[in-house]
Amino acid sequence: MRLFELFASVDPAQGSQEVSGLSADSRLVRPGFVFFALQGARQKGSAFVADAVKAGAVAVVYEGDTPEGIGEDVVAIRSDDARRNLALSAARFYPRQPSTIVAVTGTAGKTSVADFTRQIFEHCGRQAASLGTIGIVRSDGISYGALTTPDPVSLHETLDQLAGEGMTHLAMEASSHGLDQRRLDGVRLKAGAFTNLGHDHLDYHGSREDYLKAKLRLFDTLLPSDGVAVVNADAPESADVMKAARLRGIRVLSVGQNGHDLRLLEKRQVGFDQALTVEWQNGRHEVMLPLAGDFQASNALVAAGLALSQGEDLRSVLAALGRLKGVKGRLERVGMRNGGLILVDYAHKPEALEQALTALRVFATGRLICVFGCGGDRDRAKRPLMGAIAHALADIVIVTDDNPRSEEPASIRQAILAACPGARDIGDRFEAIKAGVDMVRQGDVVLIAGKGHETGQIVGDHVLPFSDHDAVHTLLSEARL
Repeated sequence: MRLFELFASVDPAQGSQEVSGLSADSRLVRPGFVFFALQGARQKGSAFVADAVKAGAVAVVYEGDTPEGIGEDVVAIRSDDARRNLALSAARFYPRQPSTIVAVTGTAGKTSVADFTRQIFEHCGRQAASLGTIGIVRSDGISYGALTTPDPVSLHETLDQLAGEGMTHLAMEASSHGLDQRRLDGVRLKAGAFTNLGHDHLDYHGSREDYLKAKLRLFDTLLPSDGVAVVNADAPESADVMKAARLRGIRVLSVGQNGHDLRLLEKRQVGFDQALTVEWQNGRHEVMLPLAGDFQASNALVAAGLALSQGEDLRSVLAALGRLKGVKGRLERVGMRNGGLILVDYAHKPEALEQALTALRVFATGRLICVFGCGGDRDRAKRPLMGAIAHALADIVIVTDDNPRSEEPASIRQAILAACPGARDIGDRFEAIKAGVDMVRQGDVVLIAGKGHETGQIVGDHVLPFSDHDAVHTLLSEARL
């Protein structure tokens, strides 16, 4: 692709150069690349223009004043929104996309909804994939990568690859960071979904209002007017989402107990499963959902709504709900000991921890034991909130390290412990999990929260190998010896 084909503003006489790649990182620039000098939180991309030109950039996209270091042989392209320009350029450079792409945003549930939607599409006979925190998962069993919303160049390259490999349907997560940073711009969406809004990422967005505004961008900007907005009507912010969609003439499909389209009429616990009675187009239907927790029922209904919004058959969709498999690290059963149940969950936000503990309380005929911590260099306000939630909902709490990063681990734990009197303080995560597993007896439920599917622990600048799953399996194996 030539430069003038990538940018309509470039004169063909000056833009005949062949473009070999795009990047916002000067260290990745190779001969023939276009360099995007983005304005970062800590560094300005304009400071690296000379490095990009030296590495072989044929053009530089920038905002504001022309940066220094652009030579006569390099095309300077001024942009009002370089981040969006990067995403749209990536979409043109990697033009293929699955024909049906749906995206889900919200504080909690994105990973489960995306994966559940992939499973439903697959059950309906589609070649489907999901993209998000646990990576790219395809209906043929191949999986790779791991990032909630990749940078736009990687994202569009991935979309092009998936389409080339025959994937026709894709369900992807849309994080607030990704939406705010224009990473999803250029993705040809057919539907967007909203799960909920909780207390998270306020260190980035600054306020809950700006956090919601970032989420709403999926509906007020990115979703085309002929798309569908699937909304969890039980979320307090659902009215804001539906209003944003309807202002653009976008059809709304609401789900949940307060939903008008896919309505949850009744829910009963049956062992570790849930029996759901739902209504769709005036017809009542029974579904046995093999997942625990109110929030998983909500996630499943949002996923079903996404599939139905794309014309999938109701019977196939409901049959798929009865066969859903839980996502790794999302309220996942990892073992039993002495008649007690041990689960791993990714809950690292106040609302998510509250949901997980509330969901498990009905299964704990004995004690509900919670092992968790909070990450360093992240929203400090949620630490006492999570401590108070654990204190209120669990019978026994063990506070441990999560990903302390550059912070002093003990200070993170103390912020939690201040709101969780009586909790045990065990910094070493393996030892904390061991303490929880060792005390299990008949009817107890142990929740190990915070890291879920992760296989590393970030301490300082190092990522140390660590898996909650592996820790539990090791302890259970040793117990059987």
